Amino acid sequence: MRKVIIYLAIKYQGDWQDIYNAIKRKEKPDSDFEEIINKVNDNVITILDKEYPKVFSSLLRPPFVIFYKGDISLLSKNIISVVGSRNPPSYAINSLKEVIKDINKDIVICSGLARGIDTVSLEEALKNELKTIVYLPCGIEDCYPKENLSLLNKIIENGLVISEYPHCTKMERNNFYMRNRLIAASCQKLVVGHVNKKSGTMITFNYALEMGKDIYCIPSRIEDDSFGNQLIKDGADILIDGKDLNY
Repeated sequence: MRKVIIYLAIKYQGDWQDIYNAIKRKEKPDSDFEEIINKVNDNVITILDKEYPKVFSSLLRPPFVIFYKGDISLLSKNIISVVGSRNPPSYAINSLKEVIKDINKDIVICSGLARGIDTVSLEEALKNELKTIVYLPCGIEDCYPKENLSLLNKIIENGLVISEYPHCTKMERNNFYMRNRLIAASCQKLVVGHVNKKSGTMITFNYALEMGKDIYCIPSRIEDDSFGNQLIKDGADILIDGKDLNY
């Protein structure tokens, strides 16, 4: 059954609903089953494996298969996920750098690989010798955005890169929503570096809220186009010192 699940993940390019429907109707593999399975060169864990990360077990839609490169044991560490907009003001960037500088070395920083806050958090984490985890909205053999390929390779060497999308599966809009639930599930604490009201950051924020995660926001200047101060007003913890994130 394990091989069948991997096969379905490849056939349906990691689409959770399609894989679920195929399992439900007891879809039988095609004749090229073994050939397709043997093409998988990445590390693979299925929902049936004892190594399946506990952080995903409580999800309403846990990934059936995860493809990864790097140190999978990082998922059992103290993890802080960092999310935010792709075009943050310099104030938000500088504030995030100061926060990460004061985080203990045994804490893992988790994020996507998008421009802006994601990239800043990962680069600063590496600069300060923190381990990092990245979730991709595309296949594990691809990189989105392409400009962050060098950063991605550094994280593969020193951290962990994960995707529920096989091989070179291209990025689709819906993949971001699914990816964001994993970013929220992985962490004990979520940091919002900078956020616009209508953004993918709010999706991750809402996932984390539903999961009961501790949520911190870096405050914004009044004149900045940010929804972060409203989140603080609504109950998120204000973050002005990275030491507040330490365990």
